[in-house]
Amino acid sequence: MPDVREVVDPVAVGRWFTALGVEHTAPLRFDRIGLGQSNLTFLVRDDADRRWVLRRPPLGQLLASAHDVVREARIMAALETTDVPAPRILGVVDDPTVSEVPLVLMEFVDGQVVDTMAIVESLTPARRRAIAESLPRTLAKIHAVDLTAVGLTDLASHKPYAVRQLKRWSGQWEQSKTRELPELDELTRKLTTDIPPQREVTLVHGDFHLRNVITAHDTGDIVAALDWELSTLGDPLADMGSLLAYWTEPGENTGGDFPASALPGFPNRAQMSAAYLELTGRDPAALRYWHAFGLWKLAVIGEGVLRRARDTPQNKAAAGTPTVERIDAIVHRALDVTEET
Repeated sequence: MPDVREVVDPVAVGRWFTALGVEHTAPLRFDRIGLGQSNLTFLVRDDADRRWVLRRPPLGQLLASAHDVVREARIMAALETTDVPAPRILGVVDDPTVSEVPLVLMEFVDGQVVDTMAIVESLTPARRRAIAESLPRTLAKIHAVDLTAVGLTDLASHKPYAVRQLKRWSGQWEQSKTRELPELDELTRKLTTDIPPQREVTLVHGDFHLRNVITAHDTGDIVAALDWELSTLGDPLADMGSLLAYWTEPGENTGGDFPASALPGFPNRAQMSAAYLELTGRDPAALRYWHAFGLWKLAVIGEGVLRRARDTPQNKAAAGTPTVERIDAIVHRALDVTEET
């Protein structure tokens, strides 16, 4: 984990707080939070114990278009007037006198982040179910956003989403892979051949799963969806497929250090899918494709994390680094999904 002085200048950030009109009492303290391996996130406290969250790109050489915190902040700010639970953006700065990279300041949302097995195991089965049931409800809210009303119609291309995503993530794989993986190449070919028709264009979160939300202490309802850096416009079923990719069931080996959804109380993938489809009325036929696609993307992301951790060890986070064995297991599982009927 990098020293805070390597990633942020507390004095310069304090001056930025003043320019934003954010009331604070010096000195500001910064602590790395979250288990993410991508953009770096810090809990900021002042001498009066007020709290904010600061986000910046990771250290090291970045792939083109990746880790764009300014774009991420634009999306989150646009959601302030919607039903989507997201932290409020307080400021964005891209000024070398403050930081060598862009910074985003957002409100601190109080709640429980269910991001370790210790936390999940401390929850009752009833609380686990309540949290799980809130996930498809939140996805339905994201996919119901009126793009014109919130000014996001130009966020991304309206061309077929699967084609765009296949091109993007194939490129990411080629730039970040640590070895040749023929099974992934085979999976890419299958996904390219079997694209289902796209019926609509909505806001897509892009990385929606249990670790990327904050839940209410009392009810388990989601009070904030986090990590919007992969958000774009596209097929809403892709988000559900991504959630299914993360949703490990008992006996599976793709969950890495976080096979949370295999514990008692959590619904299985079929039940999660049914809940989302009942809320939205969308066609279930394409979900198998998007489940396999979600696993493929998860494998590509995992390989990128592995590469960055090898190239720049300071980027490692508490979640650890994906192993080659886990990435291979995800690809194998995705190939199995493509064969299911």
